[in-house]
Amino acid sequence: MLNNLPQVTKNILILNILFFVATLILQTQKIDLIAQFGAHYVNSTLFQPFQIITHFFMHGNFFHIFFNMWLFIMLGAYLEKIWGPKRFFIFYIATALGAFGLYNVIGVYELEVLKEQLINQGFDLNEVNGMIKNSEYNPVAYETNKVYHEYVVNSYTPMVGASGAVFGIMAAFAILFPNTEFMIYFMFPIKAKFLVGGYFLFEIYQAYQDKVGDSTAHLAHVGGAIVGGIIVLIWRKTDKSNFW
Repeated sequence: MLNNLPQVTKNILILNILFFVATLILQTQKIDLIAQFGAHYVNSTLFQPFQIITHFFMHGNFFHIFFNMWLFIMLGAYLEKIWGPKRFFIFYIATALGAFGLYNVIGVYELEVLKEQLINQGFDLNEVNGMIKNSEYNPVAYETNKVYHEYVVNSYTPMVGASGAVFGIMAAFAILFPNTEFMIYFMFPIKAKFLVGGYFLFEIYQAYQDKVGDSTAHLAHVGGAIVGGIIVLIWRKTDKSNFW
């Protein structure tokens, strides 16, 4: 299978698998690569600049990486064969960064609001951040104070995965080949424009639902799709020599 994949698609797939295997192995040594390489909000005390890149090679579990890489291979390989490796690589990185950007727009604001509320409640923010950096927190405040609890959770929880870039690829494919049919559950045909469009609207809806236990970065999906769609529309308008 790897021999049949174009170069950029193959290399990105291999990197994702290597990062995932390393994460599993190092977990046995109590080393949390997801916490280190996942993308924390840029105003979080746990944020590091390299996380902007490393986060989209990290995945939380087997099904997370399996479905991301399945869609990536199925659609991304096709786009790379059409665009060539350079253009596809630029597209992939741009959509991943777009996902990171939109994810931070709301998250950074929410974290700043929580910081202000903590200060108003008399917490020493430097002390709180220092404890978070050392993987500690005040257990009493965590259990009894909603603002403190949300601040700790939002600071600790990183965004991981290639989903943002994959949504960008899905958006590009739907724009370029809107009438291509996919089989849902191997039984129900649906055109790409309806499948991806519906999924996009669903992610927007989910992004504004405050569901307990929902750890999916829906805004990242939306951001990747928006950037992917914009790039393809610009390329299609400016590059008259190619059908896309």
